[in-house]
Amino acid sequence: MLFVWRGSVLQKITPQLGVVAAVSILVVIFHGQLLNHKVTLTAVPFSLVGVALAIFLGFRNSASYDRYWEARKLWGRLLICTRDASRQWLSFGPGDAPSARPFVLGLAAFVHAVRHQLRGGDPVADLQRLLPAEVVADLRGRRVPAQRILLWLAAQVQARREREGLSPFLAGELDRSLAGLNDAHGGCERIASTPLPFTYSVILHRTVYLYCLMLPFGLLDAIGVMTPIMVTFVAYTFFAIEALSDEIEEPFGTMPNDLALDAMAIGIESALLELLGERELPAVPRPIDHVLT
Repeated sequence: MLFVWRGSVLQKITPQLGVVAAVSILVVIFHGQLLNHKVTLTAVPFSLVGVALAIFLGFRNSASYDRYWEARKLWGRLLICTRDASRQWLSFGPGDAPSARPFVLGLAAFVHAVRHQLRGGDPVADLQRLLPAEVVADLRGRRVPAQRILLWLAAQVQARREREGLSPFLAGELDRSLAGLNDAHGGCERIASTPLPFTYSVILHRTVYLYCLMLPFGLLDAIGVMTPIMVTFVAYTFFAIEALSDEIEEPFGTMPNDLALDAMAIGIESALLELLGERELPAVPRPIDHVLT
C-alpha cells in the first residue's frame, strides 16, 4: 500500500507538493529571511489553525462521503428493483423466458440509460442491443431517455393486464417495483445536480495552501534542516484529503475513486439475463490496480 500509485491521489497533488517542498528548501537556505527581514513565527499559531483546519477538512470529507455512499445505495436499489420486477414478471404468468425477454431487457436498458445520463455519455449502442427498434427510435434525442423507457415498461404491464387478465394486485406489485426504479433515478439526479456549496471548496483551498506555505517559517527554528521533510508530509496529508473529497463529491464521475458505474450496470444486466436462464453472460470488468470504473 505504501507504493500504490494508480488509484491514489498522489499523482494529482504531486505538483503542489513539489511547490511546497521547494519553498521549504528555500526557507532553510535563507534561514527564514524574506527580503532581508527575519520572519519570526512559532509553532503555536500553526497548532491552533491546524486543529481548526483538520475539523473543517473532516467535515468536507464526511459530506463528500455521504454523497458517495448515498449514490451507492441508490444503485443498490436499482439492482434490487430490477431483480424484483424481473422475478415478478416471470412469476405472475406463464413464466416462459422468450415472452419475458423484452421486458427484462428493458429493465437492463433503463439501468444503462441512467448510467449514460449521469456520465454524459451516448446510450444509443446499449439501447440498440437491448430494446426493440421502434422504442430506440422514439428515444433518440430525448434528454432523459430512462423515463421514456420506464413509461414503455409500464405500458407493457398494462398491456399484459389487458391481454392475460393480470389481477390489479399483481399489476400493482409490478408498478411498485417500477416506482422504486423511478425513485432511485430521481435520487441520483438530485446528487448529480446539487454539488456542495462552492464557498466550502474556496475557503478550504485557500486555507490549506496558505497554511502549508507559511508552515516552514514556524518549524525552521525548531527542527532546522528537517523542515522540508515535515512540511511536505503535512502538506501531503492536507492536500490528499482535499483531493479525495473533491473526487468523491461527484460520485458518478470517471475518476479512479468514483463509483464503478460501468461494472455495476453490466453486473445488473448479467443478473437479469441469468434470471432468463441464459448461460452466456457479459463479463463484468475486473479491478486493475485496485481501480474499477
